[in-house]
Amino acid sequence: MASHQSVNLNYAHKCLQADQSPMALQLASFVLRRQSPLAGLRLLSSSAAMASPKVAVVLSGCGVYDGTEVHEASACLVHLSRAGADVQCYAPDVKQMHVVDHVKGQPVEGESRGVLQESARIARGDVRDLSTLDLSQADAVVFPGGFGAAKNLSTFGTEGAAMSVQPEAERVLKEFHAAGRPVALCCIAPVLAARLVPGARVTLGASGPQWPYAGSQEAASGWGADVQQCQVDEVCVDEKNRLVTTPAFMYDTKEFHRVFDGVGKMIGELIKMLK
Repeated sequence: MASHQSVNLNYAHKCLQADQSPMALQLASFVLRRQSPLAGLRLLSSSAAMASPKVAVVLSGCGVYDGTEVHEASACLVHLSRAGADVQCYAPDVKQMHVVDHVKGQPVEGESRGVLQESARIARGDVRDLSTLDLSQADAVVFPGGFGAAKNLSTFGTEGAAMSVQPEAERVLKEFHAAGRPVALCCIAPVLAARLVPGARVTLGASGPQWPYAGSQEAASGWGADVQQCQVDEVCVDEKNRLVTTPAFMYDTKEFHRVFDGVGKMIGELIKMLK
């Protein structure tokens, strides 16, 4: 009987390696509990832990022109949630470069907002100071795009190829990369990896009338990055550096579903790296 239970336990673990969905977990645990209550509970506990990677999402404010692109952030959070990840949002506790009137598309004179406070709008209030994020807090990091990545997490929006990266964002990306932890970036955010990770393989989209920010590709190539041209619903995977990128709204489109799908593929590849 003990040998029979051991075979079933090994078989259940192999099944869960291929399918760690809540339904598969519950079914395997149910079967094992009928033979061995203790084995079933152990499987439920250990597999639940394996199925819940901790992922940090780094925000840069709220709003495409001066912060995080809201739809990209939402897509990241939805796909991470669907994958069963334990997500925590972070943002640097600094002032935005400026505040933009999103109706007029112009800076608002005399107004100042905090990146952390604005990011809380996306995170539904549950956002932490980026200075508290370290390797003990997450298994992977995701950087959504938006001009905040080029204005608040870096100076790419004003300095181009001569850009620098916000100190806490630089620390986090370098620490996670050095530890072999996966990092996903979309839209303009891949310039962070291109700048900080030697030889990073990234995408910033493609070329043509619907790619208004294609100049970023030249800057990234100048830093030594291996820049790949990808369509909005495609991803670029750098296995060596554990990076996943997708163009998102580098593509000028009203087909939000294509951006959502591209981000979904990015998150899917990130989750694969965690298994």
